[in-house]
Order: sequence, then C-alpha cells, then structure tokens
Amino acid sequence: MTLRPLSHIAPNWELRWDGRVYKCEPNSFAEDLNLLIEAIAKTARPPNYHDFEDAIAKLQAAHWPIQKIQGRWIGADYRSILEQGAFGDIGQKNLLNALVGRVHAALDQDDQDHFDKMEEGHLVMLAGIMSIILYHKECNGEAHIYPDPDE
Repeated sequence: MTLRPLSHIAPNWELRWDGRVYKCEPNSFAEDLNLLIEAIAKTARPPNYHDFEDAIAKLQAAHWPIQKIQGRWIGADYRSILEQGAFGDIGQKNLLNALVGRVHAALDQDDQDHFDKMEEGHLVMLAGIMSIILYHKECNGEAHIYPDPDE
C-alpha cells in the first residue's frame, strides 16, 4: 500500500524483510523506508496529529479552493491535499509528526499492534502519508530529509 503508488519511480517496490530491516536492493525504496521507520521510532508522540495535517492542508489552501468544514477538508481528495501541501512543509516536519501521531493512535487500540491489523481507513491514510514522505524525498533528491527527532 505504501510503495506500489511509487512504482513509476522505483520499480522494485516489493521489498524483502530480513527480520530486522527491509533488504536494500537496486531500484527500490528499501533504504529510504528503513530510514523512515527509524525516524518514526525516534520521534516523540505529538499531542494531536490532526494539527500537523491541518498545517499542511492550510499550505495547500492558498493554492486550491479547499476549506475545512466540520473537521474535514473539502474540495479535493485528502491524500492529494497532503501530497501537494507537503511541498511547502520544510523538512517534512509536519508530515512526519502526522505520521507518528497516526502510528501512536493505532497502537492505542488493543488489536492494532501491526500494520496489517489496523482499521482500514487509518491504514490507508498511514500508508498514504508514508508514500508522500518517500515521494517528496525522491523529488527533493536529498539523501536524508527526515527530521532529526533530537532537534
């Protein structure tokens, strides 16, 4: 769910798990995904992940006719709003905090301790945000754009 949408960038999107990390292979996002997972593990839980998603959506609201109505962004697909708004998210700090918050929200549920066990809507958004982060890393061409959690 996370890497298939990026198959046009790195066609080797089906990764192999070695029991600790994804095996790095040519034309894959394995190394980047491993770094992202490490960044998630090191980043402190944010108080409210929706605030970070809203910050990204507000960046895009300056360019698109979107608005927040009754707690939901209306006017475009939410994932598209986050993907496009994230171009203005310097260092992807808001995006990473939104991702970390969603991970913690899932872990707070008794039966959602694994990606495959997550509630479907939450799983789709989590995978989508991970895709967006990896996509932006590729677009920026930087080796490591994930925020340093110690900053």
